[in-house]
Amino acid sequence: MADPILLPAIGWVECSFDPVQPRDTNQMEGRRTEAQTFGTPYWVARYVAKPLLRPEYGVMDAFMMQAGDDGETFLAYDAFRPRPVAHDNGQPLSGTRAQGGAFNGQAVLQSITNSRTIVVSGLPAAFKLSPGDYVEIRKSALVRSLHRIMTAATANASGVVTLSIKYGLDTGVFSTANTVHFEKPSCTMQIDRGSYDGTKSWASRSPSFTATEVFFS
Repeated sequence: MADPILLPAIGWVECSFDPVQPRDTNQMEGRRTEAQTFGTPYWVARYVAKPLLRPEYGVMDAFMMQAGDDGETFLAYDAFRPRPVAHDNGQPLSGTRAQGGAFNGQAVLQSITNSRTIVVSGLPAAFKLSPGDYVEIRKSALVRSLHRIMTAATANASGVVTLSIKYGLDTGVFSTANTVHFEKPSCTMQIDRGSYDGTKSWASRSPSFTATEVFFS
């Protein structure tokens, strides 16, 4: 069985996709508040499918059993923002890199200024990134780091852009040897135990589930 597996392309009518930064907050006497962040931020998601036909329901039932029961993972992405919004016409990214060659959403991690600022090359000239777009840094099929872009940025004539991201890139795991992806930028997730609702009736045919990112290194 392939691991990770793909999120079924059956059509999604609802999707929430958000980061979680583990932290503790304590309200003290004297109107003092102390807060501490810890651990590594991670992504959580909720998906609701469109009303499905019976063959499509079979695809979902199979996916549910392949996305965590035996430790497998699936590639989770924001179904409502699968690529930079300025270039999302419903089709996969395409075009020509500023330095020549076909562009399919994959780029080069040219340098890491710091954990929250990266320089990406290998893009088409004037390629636009907007706040809320996603960027994935990929070391291998199972080792991926997903980030939101914080400020608008546009690639220069050479196809190079500097991106402000959050949360920070783990520079102990990822490096400039890794690739950058803007087409369905993903992280590895497993369906949360007990969250899958696959009720089948003529009135309700929209399965749903929640999922949580899992890390590999």
